[in-house]
Parts: sequence; C-alpha cells; structure tokens
Amino acid sequence: MTVDLEVDVETGLAYGPSGKLLDVYRPVSAAVPPPAVLLWHGIGPDERDVLAPLARAAAALGAVVFVPDWRPDAEDRGRTHLLESLAYVRERAALHGADPERTVLAGWSTGATSAVGAALDPDAVGGRRPTAVVGIAGRFDIPDRFGGAAALEQLAAGAAPAVPVHLVHGSTDPVVPAQHSRDLAAAARERELPVTLAESPADHAGVIMTAFDPAVNRCVAASDEAVIGAGRRTAEILVRAAG
Repeated sequence: MTVDLEVDVETGLAYGPSGKLLDVYRPVSAAVPPPAVLLWHGIGPDERDVLAPLARAAAALGAVVFVPDWRPDAEDRGRTHLLESLAYVRERAALHGADPERTVLAGWSTGATSAVGAALDPDAVGGRRPTAVVGIAGRFDIPDRFGGAAALEQLAAGAAPAVPVHLVHGSTDPVVPAQHSRDLAAAARERELPVTLAESPADHAGVIMTAFDPAVNRCVAASDEAVIGAGRRTAEILVRAAG
C-alpha cells in the first residue's frame, strides 16, 4: 500500500437541491488522479463527522473521499440525499482532482445496505456503475433505501451484482453481527459472483476507526492502537477496491 500522503480537507460543500453538505478528503501530492470514494454513513441523521477518521485514512493512502450528510429518517428514507450525493460525485469528481473512471461506492452500517443494493440494481441509482462497491458492517436481510428488496432476497431470486462487492466487518460487532456479511458472501460465492469478505478484530465502531461515546451518543475518533489498525485495514480495502 502507498506511503501515507498529506491530506487536504474541504468541509461543508452543498451537494444537491436538498442543501445537504459533504466533506472532501484529498491527498495533496498524488502523482496521478486518484480514485474517488463516495462513503455513506449509518442510521444517525447527518453524521458525516463519524466517518472523518476513516475518510482521512483512505485519503492518506491515495483516494479522494466524499462523505455526505444524509437523513435516514427523511420521508423517503434518505433516498433523495443518497442519489444527490451520487450525482455530485459523478459530475464533479474530476473538479476535486479524482479520476471519474475509478469510483468506489461505499457505506457503513445502514449506508452499506444501500451501497450493496446499488450494486445489485444499478438502474435504481441512475444506471451508471461504479468501479466497485464496499459494504462495511452492513445488514443485507433488510431493504435498501432505494426501494429494492433485501440483498439476500435479490441474490436468491437470481440477481447478480453489476460490479465487484467487497465486504468488511468487525468480528466482535454486537450491533450488526458479522454473520450478516458472512451470509451475503456465502450466497454470492455459491453462485460464483465477485465478492470478498474481510473481517477485523473490531466492533461496529472500531471497523471505521472510531469508538462509541455514550456521553455524546455517537462514534468519535478512536485512540486505541488496535482500533486504529482495524480502521486502517478498512481504509486499505476502500482504496484497493478501485483497482
């Protein structure tokens, strides 16, 4: 993997008609345009800050990472926000120094459910396919935010991901047990579909380089070296997914 690069962060950019904001993490001295990574957060509304440690780590390894706020509690369950963030990256990745031909769609927790859903039904997200999808600590037995059936149901019905799917999960996750990713990987492998699964000795927060702080009721940047190591492995997978 690449030696860590210096990272520039641009915060609070409006990305669509809804007025939601995103942050962009960009390596300063990349020799060639790096891949773009669109990274969706989980069930907490407007929690792009939760993914800041992972986004910074992935940018240091050589990716331009876009992290939008979105609201899973919106009337349409966040569908509009997710689609607007996708459109922003498709249209403006190059303006932020990224290679628009190498784009990874990724999500954590609830975000992972919809990222994998987009791989199974690209028409639901405008038809344009990313290079790969990365699902981090997701559930795949529930519907995504685009109106699609659960990923496991779609696979059982004969659907196939349009691009490679890379799954990442903490083996000690008590919130979304790792069995969810194992089940999806097994279902895809049974049909010889392009999927990988990497497990880290981490919990739901640790796999993204954070720890849950009950005092603020959200995940915050971790200081434990083992947790940082687990999150760095996730960052490496995000960058490698772009090929």
